[in-house]
Amino acid sequence: MAAVQYAGVSHRYPGAESLAVDSLDLDIADGEFIVLVGPSGCGKSTSLRMLAGLESVESGRIDIGGIDVTGLAPRARDVAMVFQNYALYPNMTVADNMGFALRNAGMSKADTAVRVQEAAKMLELEALLDRKPGKLSGGQRQRVAMGRAIVRKPTVFCMDEPLSNLDAKLRVSTRAQIAGLQKRLGTTTVYVTHDQVEAMTMGDRVAVLLDGKLQQIAPPRELYDNPVNTFVAGFIGSPGMNLVDAPVLEGAAMIGDLRIPAPRGAGDRVVLGVRPESWRLVGEHVDAVTSTVELIEELGAESYLYAAPEPGATWSTQSGRFAVRVDRKLDVRLGQTVRLVPSLDEVFFFSATTGSRL
Repeated sequence: MAAVQYAGVSHRYPGAESLAVDSLDLDIADGEFIVLVGPSGCGKSTSLRMLAGLESVESGRIDIGGIDVTGLAPRARDVAMVFQNYALYPNMTVADNMGFALRNAGMSKADTAVRVQEAAKMLELEALLDRKPGKLSGGQRQRVAMGRAIVRKPTVFCMDEPLSNLDAKLRVSTRAQIAGLQKRLGTTTVYVTHDQVEAMTMGDRVAVLLDGKLQQIAPPRELYDNPVNTFVAGFIGSPGMNLVDAPVLEGAAMIGDLRIPAPRGAGDRVVLGVRPESWRLVGEHVDAVTSTVELIEELGAESYLYAAPEPGATWSTQSGRFAVRVDRKLDVRLGQTVRLVPSLDEVFFFSATTGSRL
């Protein structure tokens, strides 16, 4: 096990004008589970592949356990990679797949078998050791890929969207298994995903990237409660935070009839952030935001209303409408006009020009 450090690390793909990863600074503690998350093309997989030695570093330095590995070959870094496509040998059994790297490194057949059995027991693969990948389900293949990494007892695990090929139910159970396994092994782990729910439920800390730049790194709860800019606010959460562009008049942001005191320096426009669960429906006697329900999502335990501003409104939402979490027993119909008020202590303010938190 070892700490990992990215120090001003950048990467540019051949022929590209912009950097895929731009001056990444990231310190990962020994035994920590870090998740890199962001939209497609944000640089998360490139960052992981540079750590594993599969992509070059244009500038900066990567340390593992205090040793500069920037110029080392992948096999010299003691890093185990788990890919989204499993990358199993179809002609080998599960046991042979898991033990291949050990045998290739010169470990005896007996010692390899012991390591494979240990990993198989952890991953509940003991009954499958004699099967070939073609006879396994997607979830079983992913566990074999995990087992192949575990038997090496590496310094660092690198996982590149390992659950993306699994169905929704299996993803939930497998992510819990991976997180639990990492806690038992205590191996430093860098995990890449585009799924922010996956990131929030697995990582000790989550690093959010956009256009090759690190936006924020924090524990999941802190990311949700204290986003540093509009991108993090809108990306983290499902549905994401409602972002409302509103005018500021006499020190208050105006959303319809609703006046919300704005912080100093907000300028003449501001972006307000309100989580779906921070709205409440009110009656005619209260100043409120008036919107029309365009979509209702029934999720069983709760429901989400998606309501659009009325025509001619002086304010707008970045997604075109509000997401509002309501009690599933509430009787609301499509096309209905609703009046909404946010909890004032749960309203976020962002700069309308930079997107940064005010």
